[in-house]
Amino acid sequence: MTVSTADLKITWEKMPEPFILEERPAANIDRPLLAAALREILEIAGLMVQGILVAPNMGICATMDNKTVVKAPDLFYVRNVQPLPAPEVRRIYTPNLEEKEEIPAIVMEFLGATEGDEYSAKPTYPPGKWFFYEQVLRVPIYAIFEPASGVLEVYQLDSSGKYQIQQPDANGRYWVAGIGLFLGVWQGTKAERTGYWLRWWDESGQMLLWGAEMVERERQRADRLTAQLRAAGIEPEA
Repeated sequence: MTVSTADLKITWEKMPEPFILEERPAANIDRPLLAAALREILEIAGLMVQGILVAPNMGICATMDNKTVVKAPDLFYVRNVQPLPAPEVRRIYTPNLEEKEEIPAIVMEFLGATEGDEYSAKPTYPPGKWFFYEQVLRVPIYAIFEPASGVLEVYQLDSSGKYQIQQPDANGRYWVAGIGLFLGVWQGTKAERTGYWLRWWDESGQMLLWGAEMVERERQRADRLTAQLRAAGIEPEA
């Protein structure tokens, strides 16, 4: 059964307080690590300026035919988010409230051992994630990543309002216009995890670094300088 948003009444309403989301533990440790690693890169690069919200496993809310729908992507990025007055803490994000906060520029889902709701286009309540992101939120880019295999699928909303799979560039990366960075897959080790990761690259093709990588780069630079000084007969100061 095909249902278009013309048949649905979609509104954006502030949730009552307290609004308790159903607890949903992560299926494995990969999901929080992958989300945290992507967010860390943006922080270190100075791209987490005021108004930017990059949230892992936070509910995005809409009201569909007078019923509340909440989906929690593994990660999403949105601009122009208004700060909450103290002492409020953000536990959920509802686009298009009176502050005109934006739809996320991208939502990401990381697949576990078994396929879940990530590809579900179920239009009836409660809708599947695919339907919710595509037809209700109309998020421009939907990324689905399988950490075990390193397969990244990127779907972009076309002019008809449908997701179309995108092809990577010559470097195997995808341009995310709403962020101004490329998204791609990298294989290696960070902390206790070795495997495939998602990472950001800038417009020039430079990979943005994690904090530990920046420290290591500076250490290597200092070691090279020390070696050059000693080769010139100069003993560096301790």
